[in-house]
Amino acid sequence: MDIRTIDVNGLQIAYVTSREKLIIDVQSAIDLMATVRYQVDSNLIILNKSEVSDEFFDLKTRLAGEVLQKFVNYQTKLAIIGDFSTYTNKSLKDFIYESNNGTDIFFLTDEEQAVEKLSKA
Repeated sequence: MDIRTIDVNGLQIAYVTSREKLIIDVQSAIDLMATVRYQVDSNLIILNKSEVSDEFFDLKTRLAGEVLQKFVNYQTKLAIIGDFSTYTNKSLKDFIYESNNGTDIFFLTDEEQAVEKLSKA
């Protein structure tokens, strides 16, 4: 796992990249938050969609809800970046839409959008 920090108006945003999936269950999400806080002291995280398990995007597994609740509980904001247009499931599209209109979790297309959202959240 590599963590690159982006400084925006005094805020440290952690852009985390990895060749492996970083969020595969609730514990891995907690571990990710703890690692980022320990290494760069940030509660703002950007992840690529490819680093999140496919089960996360299957709402029937409830993994997305459980993971995102942990991010909210631990006061950590998350932007997942990638192409979400390939998903046709209406429930997932609604979930992404509602998340993007909130203040904690975002599903965006690129780093620039993620930095903008996280720096205002």
